[in-house]
Order: sequence, then C-alpha cells, then structure tokens
Amino acid sequence: QVQLVESGGGLVQAGGSLRLSCAFSGRTFSRYAMGWFRQAPGKAREFVASISWSGSSTAYADPVKGRFTISRDNAKNTVYLQMNNLKPEDTAVYYCAGSGVFGTPTNSDNYNYWGQGTQVTVSS
Repeated sequence: QVQLVESGGGLVQAGGSLRLSCAFSGRTFSRYAMGWFRQAPGKAREFVASISWSGSSTAYADPVKGRFTISRDNAKNTVYLQMNNLKPEDTAVYYCAGSGVFGTPTNSDNYNYWGQGTQVTVSS
C-alpha cells in the first residue's frame, strides 16, 4: 500500500530554517504531483506548496512565497520543503500528500494519499 512518511519537523527560533522530507512508497512516484499542507491549532488545514510530476512547476501559498521552496527527487521517491525565515505563524502540523492530478494542485480534495504529519514549532 501507499505510504508517505514525513520527517524533519521540530522547534526552531523565528528567522531560522528547517527542511522537511517526505518519503513516498507503494506507487509510481513520478506520476504523482506532491504537495505540502499545514494545520495550526484551531484553524483549518491550508495549502502550502505543490510540485508537478517532473518537478518543473511549483505553486506556493502567498504567506510562504519567497521563504519556502518545494522540490523533489524522483530517484529517491522523496519530496522536500525547505523553510527559511520561519515565523511564529508558520507553527503547525505539516502534512505531505500525493495527487494523481496533472500540474500543481492546491486543493486538498485533489490529493489521494496523506502522511501522518510532522510538527513544526517556531518560537519568537
């Protein structure tokens, strides 16, 4: 079965950086768009970033543009989220997800597979 396993979360000071990783297994990774979503306490899950099958196209939510970078290594079946200049409002559980939709989907309804999440906490 398909599994997505996130890693790399933790506690970081404002202005610091973290890199999240998501290992994908069980299906043909290169035929799935990949995305990152996050959910803060008391808030709805929101889109963060997505990347197309080939990695040639990316999409970002406005609050993270210029600070976060999504990338993928199809040879390693892994997607990454490099998070720089972190802010307290970035604190959330971050989820990795896979989608069969072509392009860079931003709607969670278009994602078929989800990881269990990894906690990111940014202190001020």
